[in-house]
Amino acid sequence: MKSVIKVLNMNNSDDISNINLAISNNQGVIACQINGDTKEIEIIYDDYFITVDNLIESIEEAGYAVI
Repeated sequence: MKSVIKVLNMNNSDDISNINLAISNNQGVIACQINGDTKEIEIIYDDYFITVDNLIESIEEAGYAVI
C-alpha cells in the first residue's frame, strides 16, 4: 500500500529526522520518502501490519500536525 501524507509544521531537517524516526518505528513500513519543500511524506507499507491511520497517529504523537 502507498499513501501520501501532508504535514503542516515540518520546517527543517530536524523535523524531517523526527518524522522519519516516528514512521520507521512502525512494523510494516517498507519505505518512506519525505519532501521538505512540499511538506509531503510518501510511505509504502504493508497494510497487513499497519494502517494509514496508525501512521498518522505516529506522526501526531511526535508533535506534528497532519493535514
